[in-house]
Amino acid sequence: MKTWIPFSLTALTQRPAAGQPTVNATTRGSGKHVCSGVVRRYLICSYEHTTSRPRLIGFVSILVAIACTAASAKVDLTTLPSRDTVQLTIYNSADLTLARESRALTLKTGANALQFSWENTLIDPTSLEMLPKAQAAQIDVAELVYPPRVRNLGLWNIASKVSGKVPVEITYLTSGLAWRAYYMGTLTQDEKTMRLQAYVRVTNNSGEDYENAQTRLIVGKVHILDEIADLARRQYPYGRPGPVIQPAAEAAPAVMRKRKDAPERLRELAEEAVLKPKEIVKEGLSEYFLYTIEGTETIPNGWSKRLLSFDIDAVPVVNLYKYEEERYGSNVTRFLSFKNDEAHKLGQTPIPDGDLTVYRTAEAQKHLSYEGRSSFKYIPVNQEVELDLGAVADVVVEPNLIETRTDNYRFDNRGNISGWDEVRVFSVQVRNTRDVPVKVEITRNFESPHWDLQRTGQADGFEKVDLDTVKFTVELPPRSQKTFGYTLTTYYGVRAEDWSRSTR
Repeated sequence: MKTWIPFSLTALTQRPAAGQPTVNATTRGSGKHVCSGVVRRYLICSYEHTTSRPRLIGFVSILVAIACTAASAKVDLTTLPSRDTVQLTIYNSADLTLARESRALTLKTGANALQFSWENTLIDPTSLEMLPKAQAAQIDVAELVYPPRVRNLGLWNIASKVSGKVPVEITYLTSGLAWRAYYMGTLTQDEKTMRLQAYVRVTNNSGEDYENAQTRLIVGKVHILDEIADLARRQYPYGRPGPVIQPAAEAAPAVMRKRKDAPERLRELAEEAVLKPKEIVKEGLSEYFLYTIEGTETIPNGWSKRLLSFDIDAVPVVNLYKYEEERYGSNVTRFLSFKNDEAHKLGQTPIPDGDLTVYRTAEAQKHLSYEGRSSFKYIPVNQEVELDLGAVADVVVEPNLIETRTDNYRFDNRGNISGWDEVRVFSVQVRNTRDVPVKVEITRNFESPHWDLQRTGQADGFEKVDLDTVKFTVELPPRSQKTFGYTLTTYYGVRAEDWSRSTR
């Protein structure tokens, strides 16, 4: 005969009334009750005549259904062993992680029930799935039941034709695990090449510790209808995501996992950090890209871990300084560019989006100087990237208006002005106060598409970008300056019409 038995921490310490079933909980160690979240749970159980003491230990427990009578009885709970393995696949474009756990269940022939609790975690209960990894034809995972009025608890009903240990895989989606790439570039003294180091930082705020987990990182956009965190915070499974209804204050449950104290955990993590860097294996998956971290990683809840992705020396780079007053203001802005291809010692995989901090080897002692920082988007193979390192003060561009006048007036039949030319003369001084040569692009935007330009001075290149934009290029040796000029003639009214006919 089966029944639902509500029990709480106080119920565990009170003597039951005559004829009522009892539930006992024990913990290892000091024997004290250790609590962490829910006061009241519901267990599906069977009555039996026995004198053995049951145990309720750990995150997941097996409840064995036994034939029984209606007389007084006790609940027999068998402890589920800890995870054998766990694999985490973390997406960087959404708050989404696929967890796959391997465990060995001890089943008996007949009906079995498996209790799974996700209290204080961000697991989506609707994503829970269990599959036998051996003797699948003899084991039927019939259903997953969510007891009424019980939060964060599910019961799997399992029918088994075999008894003993059976390996199973439990999969689910969870939230709170994230990863991000970031990069450090170290320029050589001549700034022609750069050492590029890439790291990934994995952060765990899921509410669950993951020890010795194989960690995989996915690059690519995923489409999800509901946020996993919202699904995990619903009051009951299969309810609509929405505002979280906080339960009344309750005492914590009688049992929780034993955690290592902070000093001991810090020592262990410090020892792991001095081991050789883990290799990250990359492979393509259609529109996604998968990075698999070599070996296993322990990522406790609330912690972050930095892992080296790649370290490539002497990547060819181009330094370019740009001046465009309408876009960057009155300062010169520095850009650094390279291409994700084999010629630049890259090109094996796409480069995930992240932040790049750039330093320069400043002297023979190889001290570093900070050069700038930039964020960039995902870089596919064979694509070039140009990074904005910000405004600089050691390269200066000063355009000056020297002269302005109007000329070539045209008049209509009534004597009114119908067209004219505007002539402006500019002088541009470019200074390089650095100890390395620089290349500067100077972009000038005009108010009208009807214009002619005459150049003078030391500009090394000139390009018409579009109808009303031109670009000058100046290359300067270390600690030098150059001056160039141009005369801009702009046409208005019928003079603009004359100019258009002459340039067709």
